[in-house]
Amino acid sequence: MDIMTPQLNQSSDLQLLDSLTTGVVCVDDSFRVHYINAAAEQVLRASARKTVGQRLTRLVTLPDSLFKHMRESMEQGQPCTDREIVIGTPSGESNTVDCSISPYRGPNVRRGLVLELIAVDRPLRIARDEAMLTQQEHAQSLLRGLAHEIKNPLGGLRGAAQLLERQLPDEELTEYTSIIIREADRLQDLIDRMLGPASRPQRLRVNIHEVLQHVRRVITAGANEGVVISADYDPSIPEFLNDRNRLIQVLLNVLGNAINAVGERGQITLRTRVLSRHTIGSRQHALVIAVSVIDNGPGVPDNLIDQIFYPMVTGTDHGTGLGLSIAQSIMNQLGGLIEVTSSPGHTNFTVLIPLEPADG
Repeated sequence: MDIMTPQLNQSSDLQLLDSLTTGVVCVDDSFRVHYINAAAEQVLRASARKTVGQRLTRLVTLPDSLFKHMRESMEQGQPCTDREIVIGTPSGESNTVDCSISPYRGPNVRRGLVLELIAVDRPLRIARDEAMLTQQEHAQSLLRGLAHEIKNPLGGLRGAAQLLERQLPDEELTEYTSIIIREADRLQDLIDRMLGPASRPQRLRVNIHEVLQHVRRVITAGANEGVVISADYDPSIPEFLNDRNRLIQVLLNVLGNAINAVGERGQITLRTRVLSRHTIGSRQHALVIAVSVIDNGPGVPDNLIDQIFYPMVTGTDHGTGLGLSIAQSIMNQLGGLIEVTSSPGHTNFTVLIPLEPADG
């Protein structure tokens, strides 16, 4: 038995529903899902393949007030709207949405409900991402200007030390010029790292899970035995075009940050999902790969959460504050972004990568 009318099953109508930015979920009187459009997949963080046929209450966590209103709407045949409710998704995340509930009856169809879900935190996230990208561009512009001002005198200092080294009669004195040269080289390397890669990305075929397994092996080799790194991958993600080496560098920095956060014992999860019609900055992409690095460490301090991708900002005594800044700069070059949410016991760095399918 299908909750849809024959007209709704027409492919053109389904395509129309999939083009909406409003999430649409249809359930029967037992709250079993019969239809979910693409926008609702994104809100609920669950695909139609895994959702249709399942009870909605087993897929997501609904507040008691919404569940009560759904029952009342089903029994009384009256629509209603709940605003700014929090829905818990299967991935452990939560979304704040406005939910409109409309009862539905059709020929030879039992009663059901149509739920319209509008993510109210989406505009806030888009605005936050745009602000982050703007701040990153300003920081990079400042760094480039600073690098230019430092490199010239630094090169002169190194050259003078080399000339002096050739003129010194005592080899013991050259130890001091060697120190000057080494420190000048170290500062030059620091500046180059702050600026990030200068060459254009080399976009070739990439398998994100092969990349993640490589990064996982590298990190695990130097991690404490009490740190467990688990994987939760979406096997349906296809190969795509991107710069493999730069993605590896980004993920090494992000996963390395998680390793430092959990210390001697902790749990880290690598998770991959595909987001449809996802906006990065001001540009909407048809498909985006979301690679989440989730740890159960103490979390990012509140005073650092808005600055964590700035150069030289770190929450540890031994960190340089460059890893996450460099990773964010690389993702900007690749058209992506790194987002972070954090609370004690649950920090999630999500690397967003536009999905450009590889031919063949």
